Amino acid sequence: MNPLLADLERRNELRERAYAQAEALRRAALDDLWRGANAALSTAAGEALRAARRFAHRLQRRRALERGRV
Repeated sequence: MNPLLADLERRNELRERAYAQAEALRRAALDDLWRGANAALSTAAGEALRAARRFAHRLQRRRALERGRV
């Protein structure tokens, strides 16, 4: 086999492996990104729900107090 051809084939194989590894790393990075985004969104939604419940409770107490005074 021609040494130049063997070197070319070796380089092509290395390039294909590098592309495959880069693709796997990109997919892993995107998975991590979406996992983090989902966690942040879930946390924010939970905090917003808690704040809304606390606000509703304060409004109910205020209305009850106003009715008691009048």
